[in-house]
Amino acid sequence: MYLSVLLMAAMSEGNKISIRTLGTFWTLANMLSILRIVLVLPITYMIVEDAPIRWTLGLIFLAICTDWFDGTIARWSHTVSEWGKVLDPIADKIAASAVVLALVIAGSLPAWFLVLVLGRDLLIVLGSAIAAHRLNRVLMSIWVGKVAVFALSLTVLAALLKADPPVMQLSIWITSVLFIYSFLLYVVRYVSIFRTAGPTGDGAHDVPFTVKSVEQKAESLG
Repeated sequence: MYLSVLLMAAMSEGNKISIRTLGTFWTLANMLSILRIVLVLPITYMIVEDAPIRWTLGLIFLAICTDWFDGTIARWSHTVSEWGKVLDPIADKIAASAVVLALVIAGSLPAWFLVLVLGRDLLIVLGSAIAAHRLNRVLMSIWVGKVAVFALSLTVLAALLKADPPVMQLSIWITSVLFIYSFLLYVVRYVSIFRTAGPTGDGAHDVPFTVKSVEQKAESLG
């Protein structure tokens, strides 16, 4: 959904952003992000079918490695592109949502946790697409969001290893708090951007996008 909305914004008349400005698509870093999406299929199938845990964990570890190396390789090879800014978070969200869904089907996670993960990700994707349309560029993810995804990975691992109920509940609630906190930071970020940029996106490049600036803005609004 995010990618389709972004492409519509890129091709709309009068927008500065275009397919060309998104940069080169076929880079090693972007292929790693796509590989992460492809790995979702066998991982979710193995979780639902209760396949041997070593194979499931092996594929999950491979997916985590692609998440770690895609950004590193992009910076090292000087191939950072707007495409990468789109594919990396989209791959994270597809993988997270699919794996949580599989664990809910398997009875290892509660259904409300899936609603939280899906709802938060869909709203962030929608906000990012609107921001890309109005600001004529793609915004980077904030690091708190990465921390939330890492916490989700630990929760998924705990569910796969059938952790004791107290450990499982603690992991679920910590992840939930981080997801809600990161979502609120994204909301404040978008509100700040839209107010500063105006209806046409003017002044967008003057908006700082660090977590510190977002938190300061949140305090001023609160």
